[in-house]
Amino acid sequence: MSKHFSFEFFPPKTDAGAVKLRDVTKALATLQPEYFSVTYGAGGSTRDRSLGTVLEIQHNSGRPAAPHLSCIGDSREELAELLATYKANGIRHIVALRGDLPSGMGGAHGELAYAADLVKFIRDTTGDHFHIEVAAYPECHPQAANLSTDITNFVNKVKQGASSAITQYFFNADSYFHFVDEVRKQGVDIPVIPGIMPITNFANLVRFSDACGAEIPRWIRKQMASYGDDTVSTQKFGEDVVTQLCEQLLAGGAPGLHFYTMNQTEPTMALWRRLGLPGA
Repeated sequence: MSKHFSFEFFPPKTDAGAVKLRDVTKALATLQPEYFSVTYGAGGSTRDRSLGTVLEIQHNSGRPAAPHLSCIGDSREELAELLATYKANGIRHIVALRGDLPSGMGGAHGELAYAADLVKFIRDTTGDHFHIEVAAYPECHPQAANLSTDITNFVNKVKQGASSAITQYFFNADSYFHFVDEVRKQGVDIPVIPGIMPITNFANLVRFSDACGAEIPRWIRKQMASYGDDTVSTQKFGEDVVTQLCEQLLAGGAPGLHFYTMNQTEPTMALWRRLGLPGA
C-alpha cells in the first residue's frame, strides 16, 4: 500500500514572506506530495491571507491545496461561503478543526462549538465533495480531561464523516501506536497520519510545544539545551532524532507522514533525503 505524504504551510504575513513561500512551495512540489495544507488563524484571524495562499497553491503549484477550516469565531454562513469558494476552485480536501479563540475574543465562539460539529456541517453542506481531514492527539488534547475522553471526541469526529486524520507532532512513537490501537478498538479504521515537526531551533520548539501540549522528552530537552547557541549541532541532533522517529513510524505501519514545514524548504528536504523517500 502506498504511503501518504503531505506538507503544511502557514499564510505569510508580509510580501517578502509570500515570495519566500512561493520558492518553498516550488521546491517541495518536486517531491510530489499528496497535498499542501494551509493553516487558518485563531478565530479566522488570517482568513484573507489563508484564502489567498490556498488559491495560489491550488492554481500555481501543480499540487492540490488543502485549506484548514476552523469553526471557532465563524458563523455557518461564513463557513458555507468559504466552502463554496473552495469548491468553485477545484479544491477537494479540507482540514477541519475546532480552532482557537484569538486573544480578546471573550466568549464569542461562533455557531459551531466543536470539530465534530464542523465535520457534520461540511458533510451536510457539500456531501461527499471534500476529503475531510481531522486532528488527532496521541499525547491527549491539552484541554481534554483525559485520554479516554479525547479518544471519544476523536471517534465522534469520525462518525460525523471524517475521512482521515493528522496528528499533532510528537517525539514518542509509542504514544502514536497506543492512540491508533485505542481508536481501532472503537471501530475507527480511517488512516491516522503522524504529524512531523523538524527540529531546527530549540527555543522555538519549546515555545510551540508548551503552547500546543506536545511533550519534548527530557533526554531531548537536556541534549538540545547543552548545545546553547551552536545551531549546527542543534540541527544535526534534531535531524537524527526526527529521522529515527519517522523510520520507526513507517516501519510500524504508519500510513504516511505530514510535515510541519514552518515555511522552510531545507529541514523537510533533509528528512526526506535521509528517509530515502521518492524524489530524494
